[in-house]
Amino acid sequence: MAGLEPLYALARAAISRPQDALICGVHWELVRHGYRCLGAGDQAGPDERKSELLPAGWEANKEVYTLRYKSTDDAHELLLKAIMVEDSMILNVMDRSSQKVADVTLAVADYINPEHLDDFHTVYKNTEELRTRIASGIIAPLSGPAEKAKKEPEAEKKDADLPRDYDPLRVPPRQPAGTRAPSWPSPLSPFAVGGEDLDPFGGRSGGMIVDPLRSGFPQPCIDPSSGIPGRLPPGAVPPGARFDPFGPLGAGRPGPDPDHLPPPGYDDMFM
Repeated sequence: MAGLEPLYALARAAISRPQDALICGVHWELVRHGYRCLGAGDQAGPDERKSELLPAGWEANKEVYTLRYKSTDDAHELLLKAIMVEDSMILNVMDRSSQKVADVTLAVADYINPEHLDDFHTVYKNTEELRTRIASGIIAPLSGPAEKAKKEPEAEKKDADLPRDYDPLRVPPRQPAGTRAPSWPSPLSPFAVGGEDLDPFGGRSGGMIVDPLRSGFPQPCIDPSSGIPGRLPPGAVPPGARFDPFGPLGAGRPGPDPDHLPPPGYDDMFM
């Protein structure tokens, strides 16, 4: 508690009760966290200046201690009121700038040795616990808005990096990284709709029949005039028509003949 000793020495003449010594310790914790005392009482007096010392008359009211503080950056102004209830001291602190309130109850006997008010080295006990109670019960709740204000510019910077048409509710496209988009038929063609259903062997981009010998590889188109002399004239087979080849498929296609597939549920050798 470096710094509290000279403060206690200056205030020693006014310290006559254990609660006086406790207020002196609470005051120094506020000073350590960047606050300076403006004066005693609810209203500001003439020629007030921020100070690390306790103001004159800080112990005059025997029922309630009233002290006003201001942060070194002038962002917060605190009004501290300490009331004794039996053997405990209730600290009520309000931040006048944000209207936030924090409360802490301290048992005086837990932090002050009443028989050693004349000796600074033995008057205080459990000083680390007192520091923690003040920091968690007063400093942290009242300094929350300032910490939030520091983080807001970072959030705005992240938002500025997003495109203007960014919509967080839009479902992103399901396309793995590093893959190429499929080549879909042009939607302007009147024969493009249902093209995959009309081509069960996958000559376009899909198909309803899986060839285990060519799974994942492009399939050659079926020649409807296979097995007969010559070829059909252009336009004899409409695009997308369900057309059964005249004869066996070309010699370049190994594997099972799709024309030999029986209808589902049939086991008839004459089919």
